[in-house]
Amino acid sequence: MKPIRTRTARAIAVAIVAGSLALTGCSSNDGGGKGKSDAKSQKDAAEQQDPVAYGDAAASTGPAQEVPGAKPGGFINVYMQSDLTHMDPGQIYVSDAGQFANLIHRGLTNFQEDEQGNLTVVGDVATDSGQTTDGGKTWTYKLKDGVKDEDGNPITSADVRHTIERLYSKVIFDGPTYIQSWLSGNDYRKALPDGPYKGKHLPDTVLETPDGKTVVFKFSQPRPDLPQALAMAGYAIVPAKQDTKEKYDKAPAALGPYKIAEYKPGKSMKLVKNTQWDPKTDSVRHQYVDGYNFTSTVSQPSQTKRLISDQGEAKNAIQFTDSVDPAQMADVVTDPQTKKRTIQGYQPYVWQLTFNLDRVKDKKVRDAITYAIPSQSMVQADGGRYGGEIAGGLLAPTLPGFDPSYDPFGKLKKPNGDIEKAKELLKEAGVKEGTKLTYAYSNTPRGQAQQVILKDALEKIGFDVQSKEIDRASFYEQVGKLNNPYDLYMTGWGQDWPSPSTVITPVYDGELVADGASNYSHIDDKQVNELIQKALKQEPEEAAKTWEQAHHRIVEEINPAAPVYYSKQIQLFGSNVGGAKYSTESSYIDINDLYLKQP
Repeated sequence: MKPIRTRTARAIAVAIVAGSLALTGCSSNDGGGKGKSDAKSQKDAAEQQDPVAYGDAAASTGPAQEVPGAKPGGFINVYMQSDLTHMDPGQIYVSDAGQFANLIHRGLTNFQEDEQGNLTVVGDVATDSGQTTDGGKTWTYKLKDGVKDEDGNPITSADVRHTIERLYSKVIFDGPTYIQSWLSGNDYRKALPDGPYKGKHLPDTVLETPDGKTVVFKFSQPRPDLPQALAMAGYAIVPAKQDTKEKYDKAPAALGPYKIAEYKPGKSMKLVKNTQWDPKTDSVRHQYVDGYNFTSTVSQPSQTKRLISDQGEAKNAIQFTDSVDPAQMADVVTDPQTKKRTIQGYQPYVWQLTFNLDRVKDKKVRDAITYAIPSQSMVQADGGRYGGEIAGGLLAPTLPGFDPSYDPFGKLKKPNGDIEKAKELLKEAGVKEGTKLTYAYSNTPRGQAQQVILKDALEKIGFDVQSKEIDRASFYEQVGKLNNPYDLYMTGWGQDWPSPSTVITPVYDGELVADGASNYSHIDDKQVNELIQKALKQEPEEAAKTWEQAHHRIVEEINPAAPVYYSKQIQLFGSNVGGAKYSTESSYIDINDLYLKQP
């Protein structure tokens, strides 16, 4: 999925900034009290493991099912604490931009979600989720009539071809790479280094557009997950006539129900109705409100305070991808009227302390740091039991086959870390007192709080920690550089769809060590790489065993990233906002069904 503000849970990346002070014996504002917790549990996460269905033409035909009681009109206010990471679909692999994408972008497919959170892949610009007759090696898509961009240009197969081919160019450096690598291998850029911009195209043996309404993908091996991959925001359509290359990231053309009317980078954005969007072509989205007013300068504490007070313009407001402020968690969860205005869910993300293996080369050192991490305190800094649970591994509880007992570093038994074990390992490794470590962190309340916790723990075992703050909007771009100057950085990752392949492949495949790729640790292990290739060719039941084998080798024998905690979500919305519910697909408030009760 992505990073969480991270890369996109489907998400993909992603950034979470949830809440937090909670489960220790010290006094805290965790909303706990005595008795049973109502925070989401791993049982709830298991309910999110249901397989995704593939929808037919009937399921893909608009308009979307009406939301009971929905009314038209008014503007919803969107609170964010920093700007969107990207707006160009090809660059979108982080959750905040993925949430935004559903308002203005459209792809060949999309995820349709019912009231229980069950997901079906349906045709979005396409007439259905895709047709294959050879087990997934060849997929054919027919395009719907009536789909246009915001200037009224009809979307054709040439636009779909352009969308895929531009991903091969250097213009795009920060999005998913599944489909490109499936079509042309891991070094796919060599197949079309300039993308479509100099008149060259992928051969028809790979991507064929026999007429204006038909697109055919041709793979060398079965790719049964293609409909889910195409539903990612990173593969949304960029019309050939509208493509402005690098500039597209600041002014994309809309195909969805809303378009950008005004954008002030780092400050605000206004979306208004896209009059060229036809609800009869869309079985997922609505266009109830007149638009959205984004403010990207509202801190997480301020968002929470405004929404708790529920006064004035805050009544029409939502948290977009930020979460309830940790310090105000009790004010939210202990007041019944405020708590009614929250959405909660188990996210597909795992937060981990990633090691730059080019700089932290000794496994004993990595293991020592892993043992030293006070995971419980890290969870507290992100919402306590409402923000997460201690992680034993790198695969989330939302994935099929999750093993809750897997805990090779004993984090569940010693949630506040094992300082003595860490010191012992460092002594064996011959690490001198005062050895410097450079830790990069995002300038969010969560990032800043966790930086203090980590620095304190690592200094207890003898390191001299140099903390380097990075702007939230560019965090993954900076740590995604191969020659970055950091030893450690917290990253979050969630599956792009319910399969370990969408975690282990993008994050731990040695073939994907490159600038802008999601292999943030730069792990390149021959055995892991072979297991990945083996699993990708297997049927799901056999593949599950291979993925587990790869996961165990990664965590226990290499340790490129220390598991810290599994992420949960709790967000607030104003009392005049209707249709609010948790989205299994996005792991945030469901942006598709919102309306204002009193426009």
